Amino acid sequence: MLALTRKKGESLIIDNNIEFTILEIRGDQVKIGITAPKQVPIYRKEVYVQIENENKAAVNAKNLEKLKKLL
Repeated sequence: MLALTRKKGESLIIDNNIEFTILEIRGDQVKIGITAPKQVPIYRKEVYVQIENENKAAVNAKNLEKLKKLL
């Protein structure tokens, strides 16, 4: 993990086309702006984990149905 210190208004660039900008710092919260190409999906981690879990459950359910058809 790379840890960097940024102040309000400062940015980070990733892979030449994704920019993170610190918009606001208020107490223990930081507001971040993200500029990226439209084809780059951006999720909060808790949402991403939920999507992964639902996808895994769907795959397991499909596999179970395929196994039932074989029997």
